[in-house]
Amino acid sequence: MTNVNPLAGKPAEKKNLVDIPKLVKAYYDGIPDSADPAQRVVFGTSGHRGSSFTNSFNESHIVAITEAICLYRKDQKIDGPLFIGFDTHALSAPAFATAMEVLAANEVEVMISENGEFTPTPVISHAILRYNAKRKKNLADGIVITPSHNPPGDGGFKYNPPNGGPSSTSVSKWIELKANELMNDGIRKIKRVAFEKALHASTTHSHDYLNTYIADLGSIVDMGLIRDSKIKIGVDPMGGAGVHYWEPIAELYKLNLTVTNKVVDPTFSFMPLDWDGQIRMDPSSPYAMQRLIEMKNKFDISFACDTDHDRHGIVSKKKGLLNPNNYLAVAISYLILATVCFNWQNGCYHRTY
Repeated sequence: MTNVNPLAGKPAEKKNLVDIPKLVKAYYDGIPDSADPAQRVVFGTSGHRGSSFTNSFNESHIVAITEAICLYRKDQKIDGPLFIGFDTHALSAPAFATAMEVLAANEVEVMISENGEFTPTPVISHAILRYNAKRKKNLADGIVITPSHNPPGDGGFKYNPPNGGPSSTSVSKWIELKANELMNDGIRKIKRVAFEKALHASTTHSHDYLNTYIADLGSIVDMGLIRDSKIKIGVDPMGGAGVHYWEPIAELYKLNLTVTNKVVDPTFSFMPLDWDGQIRMDPSSPYAMQRLIEMKNKFDISFACDTDHDRHGIVSKKKGLLNPNNYLAVAISYLILATVCFNWQNGCYHRTY
């Protein structure tokens, strides 16, 4: 990697921290210029990202995108509940409030987390798939409010269709075009209700994302095997949406697991600076992962997740930070081999050419 900042891997200083009150104020006060491509809605990996300081992630964007999602649901006859969650970035809670105002006005059945708990991306996907299992109609979909591992000054807004995964290119493009069309026409025409009224609307329902997800983990992962191995695990949630998930997981499945950092801070001041001198919650970066790498001898294995918990970084005693893609390749190979062996043992293996 070229041009590595000399402060990479070192603790953040006050000058590196985003001004949260100014950031949130800019979210509400900023008026995007729809003629400027940098200030329009642009869907990347299933969603829109930007910063209120650059008028690329403001209330106008979220009103337009949410209305576009409501129109897409009507177009596709998606009339089941919409599961929604947000991460710990400073712009995520304001964007959640805005989205709820539009969703309630459209009378969409919405499932929000109990007690305002942060919700990781995989948990939203799990909720959608769990609800849609064995259903062919009244399907659910979801919204995840997160800019992933992006710096603290960024916001993000993602749509998950009924398959639970990120939206396809065609779906993203449909929502993007419609959202920009709505912004051009003026968002004042879009119906909204007050946030407090939206929270108490008859279409808004509380959902126990945390315990439902944790309880289902045992049906997918052999937690008993992990427990019996007595392997010593360290976890750094990096101040992200899964920060309150790890200890209940360890308690339920009796794992030898320690959460090394429980801090939730929208400035992410506890993060070492990334390669370019910015704060970025990237668990694959040796600079951002410096604290966990330094603790590698305290655990048999340790790992961290990005802010919405759909990326991972693994640290071992011998190798330090592993390449996450190498890990995934080995895991996929193992799962394929395990599936073949299972089918062979159960007499349902068929060779194909």
